[in-house]
Amino acid sequence: MKTEKIKTDILIIGGGTAGCYAALTISEHSDAKVLICEKAHIKRSGCLAAGVNALNAYIVEGRTPQDYVDYARKDADEIVREDLLLTMSERLNSVTERLEQLGLVILKDENGKYVTRGNRNLKINGENIKPILAKAVKGLSNVTILNRVNIIDYSVSDNRINGAFGIGIENDTFYIIEANAVIIATGGAAGLYKPNNPGFSRHKMWYPPFNTGAGYAMGIRAGAEMTTFEMRFIALRCKDTIAPTGTLAQGVGAKQVNSLGEVYETKYGLTTSERVYGTVNENQEGRGPCYLRTEGITPEQDESLIKAYLNMAPSQTLKWIESGKNPSQQNVEIEGTEPYIVGGHTASGYWVDTKRATTIKGLYAAGDVAGGCPQKYVTGALAEGEIAALSVIDFIKGHTSAAIDDELAKEKISEAERFLSKDSASGFTTEQLEEAMQTVMDSYAGGIKTNYRFNEKQLDIADAKIQGLQKLSDGLHAEDFQELMYIYELRERLTVCRSVIAHLKARHETRWHSFAENLDYPEKDNEHFLKYVNSRYENGELKIIFRDLVKGGESYEHIN
Repeated sequence: MKTEKIKTDILIIGGGTAGCYAALTISEHSDAKVLICEKAHIKRSGCLAAGVNALNAYIVEGRTPQDYVDYARKDADEIVREDLLLTMSERLNSVTERLEQLGLVILKDENGKYVTRGNRNLKINGENIKPILAKAVKGLSNVTILNRVNIIDYSVSDNRINGAFGIGIENDTFYIIEANAVIIATGGAAGLYKPNNPGFSRHKMWYPPFNTGAGYAMGIRAGAEMTTFEMRFIALRCKDTIAPTGTLAQGVGAKQVNSLGEVYETKYGLTTSERVYGTVNENQEGRGPCYLRTEGITPEQDESLIKAYLNMAPSQTLKWIESGKNPSQQNVEIEGTEPYIVGGHTASGYWVDTKRATTIKGLYAAGDVAGGCPQKYVTGALAEGEIAALSVIDFIKGHTSAAIDDELAKEKISEAERFLSKDSASGFTTEQLEEAMQTVMDSYAGGIKTNYRFNEKQLDIADAKIQGLQKLSDGLHAEDFQELMYIYELRERLTVCRSVIAHLKARHETRWHSFAENLDYPEKDNEHFLKYVNSRYENGELKIIFRDLVKGGESYEHIN
């Protein structure tokens, strides 16, 4: 195995939405050397890989950033960081304009104003949104991009980050990267739970299946404080295709109806979790299947839906074509996905201050890994990338980091070599252990099998079984660096699983139906749990920390 040592001012881990925009911002305000490490290829990586047809976070005419804060707080039933939401919301429109300058096509009306979709959304032609961002970053003289390099762990000394370790998937190289500061901009965690579709179709899911929670896992292991992992995200999707439902609900005003034709969405509530819960409950009580009512829409709406889904989820358009019926002739059946951990839709992630600094000195978080700030979507991730970048520029002016310890580097290299050695093979494959992990989470930690419900005894069983799988993963064998990446991805997921279980167990209430449906505590408890559930990994165990809410007008900084 080759080794290569690299030194840079700023390391950005993850070349997705937030990572790209952070690099752009740094380049505009500084000549600091930036290195982006991207597991895939920056041109088509992250949540924007296949494009999007709307920007879901924008302050439309007549609305204010505070309105967006209020919307996100209500959807999360108060468990948000209002200071983070406001600092993000104040930048949503400026980053949108910058995207347009870079070449994104944003639809406009006859008066030259953006075409809105609902109170917070803009319609775009976004199939090339990621290549547009990637092209802008590739042209920066102070930015170096390493594609197909998977960062596997941080180097942290005395709670100060000084770099990271990675593997070159295609060049069989182990990278030791020294950096004065690091921005973690990886994705959330998919694949923890058994998905809707088995076998060959298991990757047909709501969230990118290649987002394994790597950034979360590295932070957990390094002792960073994390927040709100119990607020899982479950998407309501078109059955079988797992295509988005928002285009139906917002684009043509489709209501949620049961098999009797009754509109049930108002019965349960209209927050994201309530929409999922209502669908689950209607099915349980014998009034399923559940649908989005599209029967009777106009031919023009038919055509717009077929085009929209061909752009972002072709399988749904193909399903309509195969059946020989347009949306106006048949309602669209819906179902919930398996749970995900993602800070772009819910509030899971690193505990950060308004500068997006984590509790590890020199480490900043942006996008899906930054906690406390849900409903950020694309533009919110851009905004956080900008905030983190400006903070890092200020940080490196007054700080220098120590070199990476040689013994730690040898330890990480030895671990990789052990996985590549046939002597350590245990007889299990990575895929077998991954399937076992998903089965455990599905059965005992509130997956699809149990209608997203769990109790404390089940969580205890889940934790014990996940710890057993972690021990078994020590003996996995990789034939090459691609398989070595799979081993690290599994281990990342297992680390995140333990954190999810601990957080679910710590919140003794049911604040979000389906997202965290605790059968031992089926009611909401504002008296004891109107607070954040945080955690920190200490001495091999996750220590739970309860923190008071940061409300409007207040601001939390780590010096507090």
